[in-house]
Amino acid sequence: MSGMFRSLSVRNYRIWFGGALVSNIGAWMQATAQNWVVLTELTHTDAVAVGITMALQFGPQILLVPISGAVADRFDRRRVLMVTQSLLMLLALGLGVLLITGVAELWMVYGFALALGTVNAFDTPARQSFVSDLVGPAQLSNAVALNSASFNSARLIGPAAAGLLIAVVGSGWVFIINAVSFLAVLGALWAIRLPKHVRIGAGAGSYGSQLAAGFRYVWRRHDLLVIFAMVFVIGTFGMNFPVVSSTMAVEFHRGAGEYGLLSSILAIGSLTGALLAARRPAARLRVVVLSAGGFGAASLIAALMPSFWSFAATLVLLGFSTATLLTTANGFVQTTSDPAVRGRVLSLYFAILMGGTPIGAPVVGAIADAFGPRWTLGVAAISGAVAFGIGVGWLLVERRLRVHYDRDHRFRVTHAGRPGLGDDPGAQVETLTAPIEVLRRVRDDSGDAPHGVG
Repeated sequence: MSGMFRSLSVRNYRIWFGGALVSNIGAWMQATAQNWVVLTELTHTDAVAVGITMALQFGPQILLVPISGAVADRFDRRRVLMVTQSLLMLLALGLGVLLITGVAELWMVYGFALALGTVNAFDTPARQSFVSDLVGPAQLSNAVALNSASFNSARLIGPAAAGLLIAVVGSGWVFIINAVSFLAVLGALWAIRLPKHVRIGAGAGSYGSQLAAGFRYVWRRHDLLVIFAMVFVIGTFGMNFPVVSSTMAVEFHRGAGEYGLLSSILAIGSLTGALLAARRPAARLRVVVLSAGGFGAASLIAALMPSFWSFAATLVLLGFSTATLLTTANGFVQTTSDPAVRGRVLSLYFAILMGGTPIGAPVVGAIADAFGPRWTLGVAAISGAVAFGIGVGWLLVERRLRVHYDRDHRFRVTHAGRPGLGDDPGAQVETLTAPIEVLRRVRDDSGDAPHGVG
């Protein structure tokens, strides 16, 4: 168990973890209330309106890539987070007041979602790369996984609490409570004391040159390109959980309480997946590929469930596969990227992960309105299968993945980790999950590095 939580031995990370957990609970409460308000209070169960809200919230992630990643690399990340977290607090407070006073309209929620997405475009890469300032390289993978566990622990509590509070005191107060929760993370940022040797800033050069350097780095890393393609497909067409949960709750004739419960049940699987990822010594590409296939299978099973409770039970599987995929992909991107460009690489990663939402969320919402909520899960199942195919195809072609049946009647998986070794299991030195540093230490006779990494 100590190995699972080993990064909590670092004082700065303990402080950050506690503050972020409280704030994440408030954020999940707000996200649940926001989608319920749009679906039931400001429209007559209009799933397209929920999709538009999500599109406005996540659209800035991809539009602001030219500057958000460079900001995370160029400036003091703690100061960036102090600004972004303060702005997010004020936005929550403002919409909460509008809802409590009864003057909120749909276009106001749209504006709030757009502003929230704009601030989050700067907050996300700074917050993710800030973890590397708090722990050493050896603990970074574990810290990233525990961040995901914190996020999913909050998902376990926040939506259920929001559903209860909406029924008892109204949706506006959920936003007010979330605004108060930001005091925890702001207090944690104030209490953290970073050593003087922590690098701040990406060095000299214009924003344009720094952005170009980030793109060039990712373009040379084929393993990152494969991960980006997989998370884009699933993020765009598969992970529209607010649309799925809200419309399926209405499909089963349930209210706000049961809607919040669905998100919490999803989080049970998500938390399990994140904690198991924290136990692994390093993030591996094959786990990303396998979890993409699991996501597709879980989505298909959920789409076929006949009752509310059987559907809710399958969300545990869906949450587990989603958290395993995202936690491992995030950890792989962070731990294998050059620290000098980590903020820009993460900005691109999250832009691709969430930037597809403006395309996918309205489309999935329209599918729910036209064909029924179950088809949203059908689309998710297809996206998981496509992402799995992308990953397996790359492993077979570029990594030359092979499966052998040896004399001991066991299956063995090998790959061309070292040039010249071919597919001979006896000569195989590097494993399929060899970290990038291992795969890059050997060069072929021409002086070129191995093409397959990760």
